[in-house]
Amino acid sequence: MITRPAESVPEPVEGFDTVLVANRGEIAQRVIRTLRRLGIRSVAVFSDADADAPHVREADTAVRIGPAAAAESYLDIGAVIAAAQSAGAQAIHPGYGFLSENAAFARACADAGIVFIGPGERALEVMGDKIRARDHVASHGVPIVPGFSAAGMSDDEVAARADAAGYPLLVKPSAGGGGKGMQVVRSAAELRPALATARRVSAAAFGDDTLLLERLIERPRHIEVQVMADAHGHVIHLGERECTLQRRHQKVVEEAPSPVIDAATRARLGAAACAAAASVDYVGAGTVEFLVAGDRPDDFFFIEMNTRLQVEHPVTELVTGLDLVELQLRTAAGEPLPLDQDDVVLTGHAIEARVYAESPARGFLPQTGHVLVWRPSVEARTDAAVETGSVVTADYDPMIAKVIAHADDRAGAVAALDRALGDTVLLGVETNIGFLRTLLNDPAVVAGDLDTGLIDRLPPYTDPEPSAAALSAAATVIAAADAATAEGRVQHASPLWLSRSGWRAGAPAVALLESFETSDGRLVTASPVPPPARAGRDLPLARDADGRLWVHADGVTTTLRPVTRRQAADIRLAQRGRGDGAADPDLRAPMPGAVVAVHVVDGDSVTAGDRIATIEAMKMEHPVTAPHDGVVTLSVSAGAQVRLGEKIARVDAPAPESADSAASAGD
Repeated sequence: MITRPAESVPEPVEGFDTVLVANRGEIAQRVIRTLRRLGIRSVAVFSDADADAPHVREADTAVRIGPAAAAESYLDIGAVIAAAQSAGAQAIHPGYGFLSENAAFARACADAGIVFIGPGERALEVMGDKIRARDHVASHGVPIVPGFSAAGMSDDEVAARADAAGYPLLVKPSAGGGGKGMQVVRSAAELRPALATARRVSAAAFGDDTLLLERLIERPRHIEVQVMADAHGHVIHLGERECTLQRRHQKVVEEAPSPVIDAATRARLGAAACAAAASVDYVGAGTVEFLVAGDRPDDFFFIEMNTRLQVEHPVTELVTGLDLVELQLRTAAGEPLPLDQDDVVLTGHAIEARVYAESPARGFLPQTGHVLVWRPSVEARTDAAVETGSVVTADYDPMIAKVIAHADDRAGAVAALDRALGDTVLLGVETNIGFLRTLLNDPAVVAGDLDTGLIDRLPPYTDPEPSAAALSAAATVIAAADAATAEGRVQHASPLWLSRSGWRAGAPAVALLESFETSDGRLVTASPVPPPARAGRDLPLARDADGRLWVHADGVTTTLRPVTRRQAADIRLAQRGRGDGAADPDLRAPMPGAVVAVHVVDGDSVTAGDRIATIEAMKMEHPVTAPHDGVVTLSVSAGAQVRLGEKIARVDAPAPESADSAASAGD
């Protein structure tokens, strides 16, 4: 890892002695760290779900702003402004997400005499609408993707324009970002369902269902440029970030610089990004996003401008040595940028992975739970929203941490990130860490041969087999627990039987085995390794409220549910049934969430794969589909809140046709 000189004592930021951070999780903690370094008092806000969250304790003071629902807390402009006024804050840092790109919030800050640490209202309004932003930057010489706005158009009119433009197309909400609501349409038959889904998601997430349709660029790379501007007309860029590794339009891994952008193209990208920012009198940190043709990296098109700090800003900080939050604070306070474009030097390579509470082996479904053990790697920078004892709920985005590595070159950075992920311990909540390590070792990723569809083309992820070390540690814990339980009750069997030694009269000893069910339903067995204290001493291990054991060994976290002999026999029988092609007629919620749509009515005949209902959790929609042909019986309605595993519907297969009825049909 590259070492940098020790920092000198920073100059104070004139005018700011107290700043409120209008966000939560890792970004709130990230901003608070810079505020503390600059000697500025920090104010956190929190919902009822976050009353004991790390960012609340890390701030100098904290103010409750409402219940768990974001609409009644973190998105409540009046509550945030009132919190800032009550705490005596001169400025508000919005982080990212929530109110960070909300022009009404910036206006409310100005009306209250509070500095909004972000761009002006004009920049927020122009760049906050993809259609308006696209047209605006095109008039300033920035290349754009061919497409059209669907504002005010009926589905028939959209279909006619789409037919004229030609497929494939990308349907995207005009408001908002983060890939929410985006739909790929490859034929006219796919258009209307895609429009309905995009409008529903856009209205729910952004309060605006206006859509934009653009030509789909196949196998593109997603390149974004970090810009920084002050109130004195100076705009510079801090190089580009490669954000191509995405799943469902959500970034997964980001790096800086891009492995395919040369110095000449970097200068052209930077000039285009600075032109876009200057065209709206931008102030502060912003990101201009481009699509780059995979086979022509010097050919790029404007996508959108994010008028805020980005999730992936740490990779830029590591290669430039700059604190972007400090630059945001200083420019918001009216200070000129402390550097010119020629002062920006990119050193080494940085790469970041987003750690989500989700289950890659089950279609990346969001997960919730209690964090039993959290131990970040000491070999990389980790920005985390959790700690040991935290509760991950379904109320907010499932991203819970970012792990960022820095090295002299790309190969070294990728290897360092892989090691750091292997060293990261999170027990109690399923995460995508195993998937991230698999992704980083994919030959195309190692080679830097990327496009935005790479993850979608990978084989379905499966959890690795539990390691011998993990199984032995788990078996030792169960054996010790069983022994302790046995000591506490009256025994009627002989001491030899209770010793669990495996001794048999007239025959060799039988090895004692403990049985476990893995998170994906496999049955495994293991023998405890004596002495018990030594077997699990160096392995992080915890048992949750449901009795499952979480073990971290050899860079992998394994979840094991102890089962009795009878339960093991039942699992084997169920596996045989699945092998014979049997399917459970009951459809159950794959995660806790809200039923946002029901696509059938009681008594409908459906075929395998038909969508029965759609559940929204952690800002993502998940379809529940029919497992086989049959007749559906619903157990929920639209708007219902469902628990993990709650019955959604039942699809009863049609009864086999009898011989008599078949004969009659033949007559």
